[in-house]
Amino acid sequence: MPDRAAQFLGDLPDLPDLGNPVSDQASAPLGVQLTCDIKPGENEVPSEDALILHLQLAKGQEKLVEALRSQQTLISDLQQQLANQQGALLAQQREILDQQRRMYEQMDVVKAQYGLLAETLKQASFQGLQGELQSYFESHLAGLQSQARSHLHKSYAVHKVDVDAKVMDIPGDTAPQHHLPTLSHPGRRPHHPILTCLSPCGPEEYCAFQRDPPSCESCTMCPPGFFLVTQCTPTADRLCQDRDECLELPTVCGERVKCLNTPGGFRCLGVSEREASAGLCGRNYFYNQELQECQACSDCDGAPIALPCTTTSDAVCGALSDNRLSQVWSAASSLPSAKSKAGQQIFPGLQLSVHGGEASDLLSSQDGRLTLKQHGLLWVDLNLAVKHSCRNYLQVGVRLNGSEEEVQELSSVRLEQPERKRFQGVSVSVALEVEPNYTVSLFLRSPNQHCNQSRDLQAYDLSGPSLSLLWLSHDTGAVAMTAHMTTATAHYQTSYRPSFRVTTVSDPYMLALTHDGRGVRFTEAGVVKFILQQALYAMGHTCVREGFSLVAYVTHNGSSAEVARAFKPGVNYRDTSVTLSAATQVAAGDALSFELLSPAQCSVRYFGDSSGISILSVIWIPPAASCTLAAGVARAGLPSGAVRNKALLFQQIDVEPEGSPPKQVRLSGIGDAHPGRNFVFEEEGTVNVALTLKLIHSCSAVKLTLYRQGAGGQKGQVRGHGGASPLAQQVSGHIPDGSEWASVCLRTSFAVQNGTAVYVTLDCVRGRINQISQEGGPNVSILWVAL
Repeated sequence: MPDRAAQFLGDLPDLPDLGNPVSDQASAPLGVQLTCDIKPGENEVPSEDALILHLQLAKGQEKLVEALRSQQTLISDLQQQLANQQGALLAQQREILDQQRRMYEQMDVVKAQYGLLAETLKQASFQGLQGELQSYFESHLAGLQSQARSHLHKSYAVHKVDVDAKVMDIPGDTAPQHHLPTLSHPGRRPHHPILTCLSPCGPEEYCAFQRDPPSCESCTMCPPGFFLVTQCTPTADRLCQDRDECLELPTVCGERVKCLNTPGGFRCLGVSEREASAGLCGRNYFYNQELQECQACSDCDGAPIALPCTTTSDAVCGALSDNRLSQVWSAASSLPSAKSKAGQQIFPGLQLSVHGGEASDLLSSQDGRLTLKQHGLLWVDLNLAVKHSCRNYLQVGVRLNGSEEEVQELSSVRLEQPERKRFQGVSVSVALEVEPNYTVSLFLRSPNQHCNQSRDLQAYDLSGPSLSLLWLSHDTGAVAMTAHMTTATAHYQTSYRPSFRVTTVSDPYMLALTHDGRGVRFTEAGVVKFILQQALYAMGHTCVREGFSLVAYVTHNGSSAEVARAFKPGVNYRDTSVTLSAATQVAAGDALSFELLSPAQCSVRYFGDSSGISILSVIWIPPAASCTLAAGVARAGLPSGAVRNKALLFQQIDVEPEGSPPKQVRLSGIGDAHPGRNFVFEEEGTVNVALTLKLIHSCSAVKLTLYRQGAGGQKGQVRGHGGASPLAQQVSGHIPDGSEWASVCLRTSFAVQNGTAVYVTLDCVRGRINQISQEGGPNVSILWVAL
């Protein structure tokens, strides 16, 4: 078409382009140019001749326009014909591609038929059938190849597809078998005789002939949600079929909800995650939160079940003894030396030294940092007693360095500025989910730049490890949650209920905040370990005299019950922290909430941010792998006066109803060696103990020590304690001026064996014990986890 248009334009006469006049004669190959001299009297054209010339030019222009219009119509017709030809070409190409697709489908069907016939041949061993199979396959395959070549030759060059239909080669044994025919392809070398593994297969194996050479493979096990079609044979694998729950159980999702069958399970369309995980999946099914569908529980094929299938988790196969569910690690911590470079600046923060820990496959310790080696949940407890003269508070906490080198302050507690130098005990705790290569470290800093030398600090030399870690495997089914207080607010009331926002949670279905954000709700029954650390600033003399109390409640069926309480001496125009740690048992649907009680006419400001100064950490553990025990100080035999390393007596508070299975921990009673003193463990495991004491004293230092009862001659035994060794210790100084009560708390984790016994002693240095409070719930909270 472009060639014809050029030929037509070449045949046109050289006419002027009247629509676009040009100024240069050389640049206009077509047209007529009129010139005249500017001098009058020369080369003048009569007016009549000029008129005739103008008329002739107008007629020539009309003829040119008519010729161009006719050529334009011709070009439009040619373009329409070209478009029609292109559409027909594309239709032919689509038809060819459809034919090729159908041809490939026919080839796949023939190959599948050949595979089925070959399997029948292998099982029946008919010699004549193989020859017929070969001829049948080759004839059909040759026909398909000829059809493919004929269709491909019709394709255009830009859409050519090279089809190379290959014959599936079936190798045979290395040794020839003359009694069996062989499959071959024209133009190729003959293969070995067919279909035999080099060695006989085992009872749960079959010969995989698609391998080159054929080899024995393990028989496939039908996964949960599938049923057996054919058993595994020496020549064929086991066949499994997906179970259609929607067809077998028409009302599994209800009458108005549509059921969609999935491999190994089913899905109820239009049902929320909470409804599905609340038990809609039914018996022997659990709700998979990742796939958002109901999946069949594993039956473990007769093997022991470590953890049973729940509404939200599959069963864990294997004996509990084969899997390590929990582990503890402990070490000593201390302030860096004043001579060291790291111990010169307290204001920006210094790292505490961690030393003395045993080698473990859980973590490694280097330069005071702990590097985790395993996945799981971690509970950290730190006991520290220091004396400082800084003009402001000190902040002690735990830091985490993730895999992306992001430093995060997990939890921290503030030590207020004392009116005079005295020892102050502080306990820091936090729960978190860890991965390999996560690094945990301890830090101490001050907001006042004048407190910048470590020699201004003095740490008390505590007996026993001051840092302890309790690690829980994901196989226990435990869930960890961390939440921060929402805002920094000022309150002038005697009671305050903090509200939280979730920072991290390993399973948001099991642990979630209540509708008002002031508590944590539990979906299933279990054992809960929690810690709340609240930073505040107090103003008023009544704050000092009466102090603060932090109370934990568990709400069950609309009624709330107090489960733990902690006391903190008050301060005036100072920053401090109030902490509470305990373990308790909850039922499905229970909620855990808190309340901070302050004296009347005491102005308090509560802080909350993401730095960990006001944090709530919770770990929920299934009851099959854990238990708790709560006890309070017994009224009989309370120590008073000059008390030196005297053991405390307790009475159990959470008494189990009749018919309940015995716990793995108990308080010694009548008939035991030390009734009311020892906490005895009946099974091997790991233990976390939280101990708090409220008392009135005049001692310069009060020591609270946890001992493990042992046999004589054991390493670390303390003289005068019958072969017992200290597990942990905490120290508190004298009562602040103007305060009525003091407090001391101790938290630690350790491993126990069957028959291990622990007890608590109280020691008053230079002074006397006047009174120990028995109000406010349990003083000891013990958590036991299976090993």
